[in-house]
Amino acid sequence: MTAIAKPLPVTPAASAAPSKAGSATVIDLHPDVASRSAEAPVATPAVPARAAAAPAAPANAAGPGAFAERFQSVVRTLAGPVAGFVMFILVWQVITTFVTEIPTPAVTWKAAVALFSDPFYVAGPNDMGIGWNVLASLQRVAIGFGLAAVVGIPVGFAIGRFKTLNAMFSPVISLLRPVSPLAWLPLGLLLFKAANLAAIWAIFICSIWPMIINTAVGVSRVPQDYMNVARVLNLSEWKIIKKVLLPAVLPYMLTGVRLSISTAWLVIVAAEMLTGGTGIGFWVWDEWNNLKVEHIIIAIFVIGIVGLLLEVALMQLAKRFTYSAD
Repeated sequence: MTAIAKPLPVTPAASAAPSKAGSATVIDLHPDVASRSAEAPVATPAVPARAAAAPAAPANAAGPGAFAERFQSVVRTLAGPVAGFVMFILVWQVITTFVTEIPTPAVTWKAAVALFSDPFYVAGPNDMGIGWNVLASLQRVAIGFGLAAVVGIPVGFAIGRFKTLNAMFSPVISLLRPVSPLAWLPLGLLLFKAANLAAIWAIFICSIWPMIINTAVGVSRVPQDYMNVARVLNLSEWKIIKKVLLPAVLPYMLTGVRLSISTAWLVIVAAEMLTGGTGIGFWVWDEWNNLKVEHIIIAIFVIGIVGLLLEVALMQLAKRFTYSAD
């Protein structure tokens, strides 16, 4: 009698074990549960690792590389001015070898150290330190420039606002503006009978033209739509100036102020040379009479530095009131 071997029946529980070896042999007993378990591993692979690694790039950028970039930027910014000053000193030194009356940079530096060790001494009415002379010049500039602003800006508004006034005063301004400020100085001496007031008069007359012209140009360039809206709203003339014209004209006006202060500082030196008394211009002329050429060179640097500071201060002020599309 022959025994026949029959294969044992495979139960579902036994066939579930090989499913761990591969996803193809998984038995879908519960389709909804199986789909969720199959999608779960796909949704959470290396995303957290990528997100955790993202902040590492800014951390590296804020390290030595960023500092090196800033340092190189500063070096590039300063390289030009430093090279220019070095070239200036070298040319100055070469000139002194041919013109021995001009002091060398080293001699001028020693004189400057001695001069600024006591800049506010007073040894008499005509013998004061360079500090007092600079302050006296700045005071005259402030008075003359302030008077020019008080007169020139309203006149510029009126000329730019009304065509009749523009037609009347434009030829007069065009005639008087090119006149040298020093040509007005004798007239100031005749009118005021005082050298100090004559110097202030010269500053006033040379500072007023840029303010008038720039303010008038700014008023004339205000868009006509603004004025039409002001008429529709039935605004008074004062409100038109305050609400419409002044905000639009302010950048032009500040440009005129900046040009005026530069011109005023140029004029005061020449005016004080002629009027005498105190001031940086008189101090330069007095040092020339004493044959102290190194002091004259120092005064040239002081005049340039003060004028540059005034220019930069007004430029920063103008930037605060200059609007752009950005």
